[in-house]
Amino acid sequence: MASTTASCSVVFTTQTLYPLPSQKYMIPSSWKRFHLSQLINKTLALAKPIPFDFLVKGELLRTSLGEWCTENGVGEEETLELEYIESIMPPQKISDIPHEDWVSSVSCQLTNYFITASYDGYIRFFDYSQKLAFSTLAHTAPVSSVCVIPQSNSNGDEVEPSHLVATSSHDLSAQIIRIALPSNATSKSESSALMKLYLHTAPVSSIASNSSGTHLLTSSWDTFIGLWDTNAPTSDEVPEAPVNERERKKRRKLNGGTNNTAVKRKAPTTVLKSHTARVSRVVFGNAGNENTAYSCGFDSTVRMWDVENGVCTCTITSSEKPFLDIALNSDGHTALAASTDRTVTLYDVREASTSTSTSSGSLLHTATPSCISTGATPHQVFTGAYDGVVRLWDLRSMKSAITSFKAWSETKKVLSIDWRQGMVGVGGEGGFEVWKAVEAVH
Repeated sequence: MASTTASCSVVFTTQTLYPLPSQKYMIPSSWKRFHLSQLINKTLALAKPIPFDFLVKGELLRTSLGEWCTENGVGEEETLELEYIESIMPPQKISDIPHEDWVSSVSCQLTNYFITASYDGYIRFFDYSQKLAFSTLAHTAPVSSVCVIPQSNSNGDEVEPSHLVATSSHDLSAQIIRIALPSNATSKSESSALMKLYLHTAPVSSIASNSSGTHLLTSSWDTFIGLWDTNAPTSDEVPEAPVNERERKKRRKLNGGTNNTAVKRKAPTTVLKSHTARVSRVVFGNAGNENTAYSCGFDSTVRMWDVENGVCTCTITSSEKPFLDIALNSDGHTALAASTDRTVTLYDVREASTSTSTSSGSLLHTATPSCISTGATPHQVFTGAYDGVVRLWDLRSMKSAITSFKAWSETKKVLSIDWRQGMVGVGGEGGFEVWKAVEAVH
């Protein structure tokens, strides 16, 4: 490309399905992302234009090539390697479903349904038309977390007629509920509590299932983590504690106005002890690594656990960094932990040691990030924060978010997000919203 204007020597690389021939290009220094994307499309003669973003030395290009070279001290004689990736379209709002109380946890895991858990003690199922398909009073105090327990039949096929859902609460308990949703306009939804999980002496902050649905993990403000199998006990494994008349009335309401004693009280198979302050969240490792668990807490630590043997195998300690949430990216190599210091910190769990570990980077926020949801590709992650903003990040370029949107018209805290099936469910002080956010294939 002959020109009297300043130019940069560039080679293009990509992991997409649209590679360019390997050669050098002389690109005008004034060109920005839009011009480079046009060049890729015209060179490949794509029938339908595809917008691309560009990574240079692990950073998204947000200026002209010349400005980037000046800011980073790159001389004219150096050849830049630009990796192009498919651009992610800005999320589009699909629906807004108000709730009477704060929504503490959401799930988009079930096809055709959204699940919300609320501070009013209820869990609710909404279909994609925003119609309430099911609701039940699950706890006598705020529900802190909800998760779907995967099921399969003897052939390994997914079971559809009913669903198993696990909930945790500030009432010091967790439980497993079987829910049958209406299959047609004339049928009704049904639910039954299968078992109550008792271990904790303080609010239960989270509950998580492994990918096979055989075990659950609970975390609590009492510093303990419980490991549970999902087999229903034949008798109570935990004695019932004495309760006053007020609590007895609450439990009657929970059981539909009866003294229902059919729900068995289940004990954990293992108690994981190592945290020294409240545990905010615990999750299983990804499929194939489910004997490992990851937790974070107000003791400024991220911990790895050998679930089978019930021991902490690694403690990553930070200074003055209480953690609120933890998630793994899709390849299971990186743990992301949200902290009250307004950062989400990345840790390479493959290199973690038993001593203080340095992070591999941080995502900076203008307010406390409260929740994290990772995508199907290892590079993309959504975070929600107390300023009401949900941000989408590419972990290969962590200086700033790729895009963001504000949930609700007023500034209200985001408390939970879940990104699945091309949709982002957002729960918090403003209720529940759903946004369309299709992942780009990089």
